[in-house]
Amino acid sequence: MNESECRTVDWRTVGYEDGVAGRSGDRIGEHRKACAKHGVSPDLALYQAGRSEGLREYCQPSNGFRAGASGGSYAGTCPADLDAAFAAAYESGRQLYHLESRVANARNSIESKRRELNRIEDEMVRKSALIVAGDTATDVRAQALVDTKQLAERAGRLKAEIRDLERDLPYYEQELEDYRATVAWIG
Repeated sequence: MNESECRTVDWRTVGYEDGVAGRSGDRIGEHRKACAKHGVSPDLALYQAGRSEGLREYCQPSNGFRAGASGGSYAGTCPADLDAAFAAAYESGRQLYHLESRVANARNSIESKRRELNRIEDEMVRKSALIVAGDTATDVRAQALVDTKQLAERAGRLKAEIRDLERDLPYYEQELEDYRATVAWIG
């Protein structure tokens, strides 16, 4: 906050905005620090009243679900009478986020491993060409042979990893779809 904002701000509104965004009560410390540079102290009572109002609006189950489903965090900021429903919805969203992430990570890993496998296979072709070329020095040919063996071993491991991921992916996708079918907050 700049000096003008610190001197003219409605602390109740600042608290409300922090509350409706689900921010921690520690946020007042940031405002206090920013305004202290200008010789202004926040009105704590107005800030807390506004934040309390904002939290009552924020701490609805639909917001909890959205926060969890987007990978956000929840620091237990909701009032006691709203916390249980908010936290339960947050955990449902968090589970959705976890399942979606697992599917995305498996897909990305498959693609990444396929790209690496393609690079390795291209490199094996280049090394094989060195091995069979008549004008390749013996030491270069020997190193190309060692390199080809190592590349082939890595290619074998990648193929196994891809196979495992491709086997698991449909299970992950089905688990995600089953969970989506049971969650009331998706809409």
